[in-house]
Amino acid sequence: MQNSLKVAKWEMKRNLKNKTFVIGLFITPALFILFFFLSSLFSSDSDDTENMTVYINEDLGIFEEIEALNAEYDFGWDLHSTDVLKTEVTEVNEAYTAYLFINEQSLEENRIATYTSDESDPLFPGQLQALTAPLQMLKAKGSGLNEHEINQLMEPIVFVEGTNQGAAVGEDNTVTALENSWESLLPGIFAGVILLSITFTGMAIFQSASQEKKDKIAEIILSSLTPSELMQGKIIGYFVLGLIQVAVFVTILLPFIIWQTDIPILEYLFVPRTILFVFIALLSYLMFAAIFVGVGATMSDVSSAGNLQGFVMMLPFVPFVIAGPVISNPDGVIATVSTYIPFTAPSVLLMRLSLLDSWPWLEIVISLVVIVLSIFIFMKIAGKIFKVGILLYGKNATPKEIWKWIRI
Repeated sequence: MQNSLKVAKWEMKRNLKNKTFVIGLFITPALFILFFFLSSLFSSDSDDTENMTVYINEDLGIFEEIEALNAEYDFGWDLHSTDVLKTEVTEVNEAYTAYLFINEQSLEENRIATYTSDESDPLFPGQLQALTAPLQMLKAKGSGLNEHEINQLMEPIVFVEGTNQGAAVGEDNTVTALENSWESLLPGIFAGVILLSITFTGMAIFQSASQEKKDKIAEIILSSLTPSELMQGKIIGYFVLGLIQVAVFVTILLPFIIWQTDIPILEYLFVPRTILFVFIALLSYLMFAAIFVGVGATMSDVSSAGNLQGFVMMLPFVPFVIAGPVISNPDGVIATVSTYIPFTAPSVLLMRLSLLDSWPWLEIVISLVVIVLSIFIFMKIAGKIFKVGILLYGKNATPKEIWKWIRI
């Protein structure tokens, strides 16, 4: 183990002294912030439109209520009450101007006459929909309904997929939902960032093993330690490098995201579920790192990777293919089965736990057992491949040769 730690320390020092690695470490969050400001700049240019001047002719006494809605939703309307009749308005020549005519007849017909200038705020038609609720309330009161009946009538109807496991049903047969979706999503997103960061860093093991073979320094290294110690040292070293990368990302991006949003991110992150999510992400790294280091040892040159090697490098991204069905139905067959497949289990498990209100603990335990057993098996297989492959020069190993090494 001591030799493995020496290899890990050497890998860390070598990469941290590499200008490309250090620049990439800081340029990724910097680019994220740059793109955010660029998108904000373009969106602010597109949103730099003049406020609408809205003239309202109404005889129902709701002008003050419309003013309150304008202030609440920050529409920016310049509201005016007017006596201009609908028959007097043929066209609106003033830019960013609109006329609304609201009376009892228009409520009965459910049609509010609206006249808008050709040049107007493109968001204005959508903003008008905010007036629907108070107008419907006014119409209901005119029908003689009491407040309780009006509230029942105005209560929105929600369609919820029936399930016996995925939702908690109360005594009143209503489905209980999370108070805030961010509370469940943020720990999963945070763990997903860790998973991707250390997986991408772990993929560097692939290049490291191949490069040492190409430079013919593997024989020198193996003269003072065993192939297993070298492999374990690489896995540990790049694991720490991945954590360093995550720490840099979090240190730079988290304060920026907190500054730009009103979501209590820290409050939602420092919860017990985050520990489980991060643990799953770390297990994922160990599993894929074993595969990468084993495959890297079978290649004579990264640029000459064969179909088998290329396919193996795509394994961490397989869950993205089934992300749609998993997100749309976290309790579905695809999501459940994918939880038990080693290559998809970590990512799919993170997605499911982030979306489900009630966790299927038996499925979670089975999935974690599958991942841990996969790590043990892949480490054993990778050790056998690495032991022979690291000293194989001249050509990439064929599947037949790799199978032969595994059986030794």
